[in-house]
Amino acid sequence: MLKAWLLKIHRWITLIFSIPLAILIVTGLVLSFEPALTSGEVSKAVTLQSVEAALTKHDPAGAARSVVVRGYTGVLSIGLRPGEFAHVDLATNEAVASPGILAQIITTSRRLHETLLLDLGWLVTASTVAMLVLIALGVTMGWPRLRHSLAGWHKGTGWILLPLLILSPLTGLLLAFGVTFATPPAAGSGAPALPLREAIRVVGGQYDLSRVTWIRPMRGALRARVDDGGEMRLFTVTASGLQATPRNWPRLIHEGNWHGYLSVFVNVVTSAGLVILISTGLLLWARRKLRRRPSAARA
Repeated sequence: MLKAWLLKIHRWITLIFSIPLAILIVTGLVLSFEPALTSGEVSKAVTLQSVEAALTKHDPAGAARSVVVRGYTGVLSIGLRPGEFAHVDLATNEAVASPGILAQIITTSRRLHETLLLDLGWLVTASTVAMLVLIALGVTMGWPRLRHSLAGWHKGTGWILLPLLILSPLTGLLLAFGVTFATPPAAGSGAPALPLREAIRVVGGQYDLSRVTWIRPMRGALRARVDDGGEMRLFTVTASGLQATPRNWPRLIHEGNWHGYLSVFVNVVTSAGLVILISTGLLLWARRKLRRRPSAARA
C-alpha cells in the first residue's frame, strides 16, 4: 500500500515539473560539452598580440571593463557596457555580429538552465528540489528487477547511476544558495583596480589566452577564469601576478570542470541518464493512460 502511494506521488511530481525538468536536463546535456570546447583544440588566432590589437582598434578610449575569450571560435567579446559586447574575429581583427553559432547555443542553453529565459530562477530551484525528491522516492520504493523493458530501463538507470544522479541536482542546489565550502575571494583593497589591458598582459604572461574564459571585475578586483590543466580556476589579477582563489567544488563538479575530459565524460553520462529517466518515466505514464482509455470505453 505504501509503495503504491509513493509511486503515485512520484508520478504527480514528475508531471507537475515535467516541462522545467526537461529543459534543465536537455540544456544540462548541452552544457556538459562546454568544458571539452575550452580544453580542446583552439584557434591559433587567439594570442596576446591579437587581443591587444583588437582592444586598440575596437576600444580606443579604453572604456571596456571585461573581455570574454572564446578560443574554440577565435572570437573576443569586449564588454563595453553591462550586457553590451563588441565581438571581434581575432584572425582578421574585424567586428562580427555574434561570437558564432556554437557560442550562441552555449549561452542560450546556460540562460535556459539558470533562469528559463524568463527570470524564473525560483522555478529552476524548485525543479531541482523536485528532482532530488523524485530520486529519494525512487530509492524508497526499493531495489528493482532489472528487465529489458521500459520500466526495467527506467529503474535500472536510476539505480546504476544513483550517486551521479544525486550529485548533479545537489551541487546545483548548493550553487543556487551560494554554498561553496570555501571562503569567498577577498574583496579589493580599495585601491583602483588594475586596468583591463594591463590585466590581460599579466594573464597572458602566465597562460595561453586561448585558455582564458573571461576577465572581469568581481568584488572590487579583476578576476580571471582560466583552464589550468583541465581544471577551471579563478584567479585574482594583480600587478605582481595571478593569485589563485579557493576552489568552489560545487561549481567544479556541477559544470564538469574539475579534471578535463574525465569530468566531461562523467557529466555527459549523468545528463544522458537523466534524459533516459524523464523520457521513460513520461512514456510509462502515457502508456498507462492509454491502456485505461479502452477499458473505460468498454465499461
